[in-house]
Amino acid sequence: MPLPLITRFAPSPTGYLHLGHAFSALTAWHRARDAGGRFLLRIEDIDIRRCKPEFEAAILDDLAWLGLDWDGDVRRQSDHFADYGAALDRLQDMGVVYPCFCTRADIAREIAAAQSAPHGPDGPLYPGTCRGLAPAERRARVKAGAEFALRLDCAKAADRAGPYRFFEEGSGWIDGEPGLHGDVVIARKDTPTSYHLAVTVDDHLQGVTLVSRGIDLLPATHVHGLLQRLLGYETPRYAHHRLLTDAQGRRFAKRDQSLTLRALREAGAATADVRKRAGFD
Repeated sequence: MPLPLITRFAPSPTGYLHLGHAFSALTAWHRARDAGGRFLLRIEDIDIRRCKPEFEAAILDDLAWLGLDWDGDVRRQSDHFADYGAALDRLQDMGVVYPCFCTRADIAREIAAAQSAPHGPDGPLYPGTCRGLAPAERRARVKAGAEFALRLDCAKAADRAGPYRFFEEGSGWIDGEPGLHGDVVIARKDTPTSYHLAVTVDDHLQGVTLVSRGIDLLPATHVHGLLQRLLGYETPRYAHHRLLTDAQGRRFAKRDQSLTLRALREAGAATADVRKRAGFD
């Protein structure tokens, strides 16, 4: 018996929703409602310095104005650090996580000094400076109060996980590439998670069966699939959709204040008009 279709929309409250967000939310909502499934709303607010309560309130208001409803309670990531910490502990017990004491400037210097730095979807990969530190030196630096992030050792993680794959609608099965993003950050000293770890844990705990999101996040699925394999989670299906762009072909962003749903509403736009601009009549 097939699993019920459960989708989600997971914005970060760092600004107002724009037309691109509307397109993504409507896409996931229609997939769930057309299949008689469930549509979940998650607020991804682990970046406590940039996320604001007023933006979260605006997200809920804008989605309701668009005519969208969601099932169950809104999941706020900042309320669930314990869940992410538990998953992080499991990864640390596996020996696939290490502390990284490099600053951004340190990493930039290492990359500049290298004759040919490997690149990933987002640019040069972390060169692995702290990967080979002796355990005693790591402990000493942590004890001394040095700032650090926790990185996933993608080579060790790949060896432990073995081959994995995920299903992308329109493309079929895609073999996972554990080293695509290198040794990604999965937590920081003051925050027991990162986007990659939090979204993986959330999708599992919320029972999401179809991840509908922008095509720009397709490369990140290789990291999420690896974490799912390590943590023993089921891998959902994926449907990465196109991104809405302006007349110049630039993707919409929160900096485009005139195209936020809040600005369009204040200018007198009707719900039907905004839905149509987002591609839904």
